Amino acid sequence: MPLAIVLDVSLSMSRVASTPDDEEEYQRKHLAVQGINVLLDHLNAHSKLEFVSLVVFSSLYEILCSFTRDYDAVRAKLQNIEDRDKTCLEAALHGVSMLINEEWGQNTPCHILLITDGSSSLNILGMSRSLLNASHRGASRTEETLPFLPFNFPAKFHVIAITAPDDPSLAVSMPVYQKLIDLSGAEGSVFVPEGGLSSKSVQNLFAKIAELHYSSFEGTLRSGSLSDSILLYPPPRDHHHIGDMEVIHCKISKDITICGFVDLVDVASPPAVSRHLVLPVHSTNKGDVSLAELKAEGEADDDLLAVPEEGKNPSFCVLLHGALKVENMGAICSVGEKWFGLLYSWADSKKKSNLMLSIFEPGTKCIPWLGDLSLLGSLSEASGQGSFTTFPIKPNEKRSYAQSCVVWVQPGNLQADIQKILRHARKMPDKTQHFYKELNRLKRAALSMGFADLMETMAVILDRECTLLPHTAHPDCAIQLTHAAAQLRLSRDVRHNITALRTKFTHDD
Repeated sequence: MPLAIVLDVSLSMSRVASTPDDEEEYQRKHLAVQGINVLLDHLNAHSKLEFVSLVVFSSLYEILCSFTRDYDAVRAKLQNIEDRDKTCLEAALHGVSMLINEEWGQNTPCHILLITDGSSSLNILGMSRSLLNASHRGASRTEETLPFLPFNFPAKFHVIAITAPDDPSLAVSMPVYQKLIDLSGAEGSVFVPEGGLSSKSVQNLFAKIAELHYSSFEGTLRSGSLSDSILLYPPPRDHHHIGDMEVIHCKISKDITICGFVDLVDVASPPAVSRHLVLPVHSTNKGDVSLAELKAEGEADDDLLAVPEEGKNPSFCVLLHGALKVENMGAICSVGEKWFGLLYSWADSKKKSNLMLSIFEPGTKCIPWLGDLSLLGSLSEASGQGSFTTFPIKPNEKRSYAQSCVVWVQPGNLQADIQKILRHARKMPDKTQHFYKELNRLKRAALSMGFADLMETMAVILDRECTLLPHTAHPDCAIQLTHAAAQLRLSRDVRHNITALRTKFTHDD
């Protein structure tokens, strides 16, 4: 996921760290820069496709580098950071929130790494009193001081304190950092270098964070006797779901085995847990390097990023991608125990295409119109039996939801249905039949759901609409609205349909 590095550049970060006698003395900001470089080196080796940004803050924030895959540009900005005034964590959180919303919106998960010195500054003391004291607790107080928390996007939020574990200031600032993580609504924790504050301990800490959150997934793609080493980006995660009657936990297998091939028309667009880019890991004279590394070095082709040694190094992944692209088919594969996915060719433009993997919900009936995936067989076996059923597979029993139904999960759905009725009402008598059809549809849904209060509310809305009609409205409009409102108040039978009142303006069919 995109990574936002938020670095404290206040004066307290310029303090010299007390390091062992045999080590050179470093300022805390220099130790932070060394740690960030370790993180960038790890990304450069294992996750070249990750986006990284750099934000510095003191009493104000500044975006030094927006989200980019050019890690050298981020390193160059780190070498030119300047010392500024006091620490203000509110400015840091506000700045990174603005950046992520502008770049990625509210649906893309992001990783926020806030790096500070852990000192008990005036800002920390003030936040400690406002956030932790019982007299100031409450949603209203938090909204005044931190209006951008919780984050309006999914995120992981970690705080790294460049300080010794036994520093007295850390005992004051640690609860504040943890409280900010809790208020953000994101997963996260506070990290402190182990074994004292030194260049080595800080670098080890950043290396640990990199391994924990940015480790690549390498596996094997198999189909019969053919196989190829692949890398999935972003790395897939194990599935953990707490159901009504059981806890479902599925682990991603390192071996992804193709079970069969289907037309993409039959698969359509099934619901997926996650989607991943499939990159072949080629073996060259330089050793085993991933295709992502070849792309970053400018040694890759546009079509699935084929390596220069393609003729001498056959790749099953490239063969599969080309076949699926030409035949317009997908490959159903097993990614775990009773867990399936679909391999297919995806193009973001007319010239570039990639091999993608969509991972479905665990289970053998993850695509309802294909039936049980464990029972699927080859087309030749089915054709030998005479008649056979094509996709989609129709269930034997008649579903209760076979007909279109009304769904009011969100308030906007109900509002849309009411507005549709009012639009037809303003166009009567031409839309009289449509008006009563939609009105009866809303009435049946309200009574079926036990939402009887909606009947009276709808009647009040129709009465109000009647008084607001313009002078150019047809006379039949006011008559039908008054009649419909009266019938809504009287009728409580779900089988009874409200019919139009016959007037001299009613059209005869």
